[in-house]
Amino acid sequence: MRIAIALFNLGGPDGPDAVEPFLFNLFSDPAIIRVPGFLRRFLARTISRRRAPKARGIYARIGGGSPLLPNTLAQTHALEERLRDLGEVRAFPVMRYWHPMTPEAVRDIAQFAPDRIVLLPLYPQFSTTTTASSLDAWREEAARAGLAAPMRTLCCYPVQPGFIEALAALVRDGVEAARAKGRPRILFSAHGLPEKVVKAGDPYQWQVEQTAAAAMRVLGDIGADHVVCYQSRVGPLKWIGPSTEDEIARAGKDGVPVVVVPLAFVSEHSETLVELDIEYAELAHEAGVPAYVRVPTVSTHPAFIDGLATLARAALARDTADPLPDGERRICAPGWSGCPCRGPGKAA
Repeated sequence: MRIAIALFNLGGPDGPDAVEPFLFNLFSDPAIIRVPGFLRRFLARTISRRRAPKARGIYARIGGGSPLLPNTLAQTHALEERLRDLGEVRAFPVMRYWHPMTPEAVRDIAQFAPDRIVLLPLYPQFSTTTTASSLDAWREEAARAGLAAPMRTLCCYPVQPGFIEALAALVRDGVEAARAKGRPRILFSAHGLPEKVVKAGDPYQWQVEQTAAAAMRVLGDIGADHVVCYQSRVGPLKWIGPSTEDEIARAGKDGVPVVVVPLAFVSEHSETLVELDIEYAELAHEAGVPAYVRVPTVSTHPAFIDGLATLARAALARDTADPLPDGERRICAPGWSGCPCRGPGKAA
């Protein structure tokens, strides 16, 4: 059997010349800027032009481009190895805003001519701004290309045991590194969203909180308190909080070391390597935080890759093509209208 695994991720510019078109693709997405198309394209051109110089400076600090694609390719190879017993398995990166973008990935998968396809986002927590956008683009391109192989879709896996095991192991190491400077505080840092997106029914924040809670259950009495916070705020809108910057400042006032954990990113990229490793580390120093430890992303941690393989195997065994989470039942409470799954959901 020939099996294709489509691994969805954001994508990132591969060099300075790609920064502005990458930003234009990002802000042209109706899931990101929710205004009529003609106005969105105008705004995308304006925003990408204005932000490109600063963004190029950010990427210059990590070699001029994003490492997201090489990191994702390492994950594809690791996942293929875990699934060799199923037949001829190939995993394909499917990037939303830079190459290989959805049309390229659909073409490559069509040339592979799989018997089955698994759609697996590298976003553990579902959001209408990430997973839903990627799946919408996929459906459109797959239909255009006449890609007819049976497809099975994972929408999210915020508490998948392998993911949580990998996350907890990395956090444990981080806490041990920080402990010499006092009782650590774990900052579970996730990319933020405008508050209005969450109020409209997007379940992302709720799922992020489930991930943090699951990790703390595995860690047990580790001798550290924790807080969920959000980074990467841009623009004038009110964003969900608390912000990671504010939590770093609070840790400085309290005189406690921090262990910063990127729990919504599974690969290293500019928001971990620059925002967390450089900008927030400098902020922590200025705030008087006695120790700043940044935990790596789960990346190719064996437990995480095993978790992805488990998800793929379960998806292939399904009878339905509907998007379903890990566990094959809706996990979001009924109030989260942005959840793609049918069914009553869990109580909040």
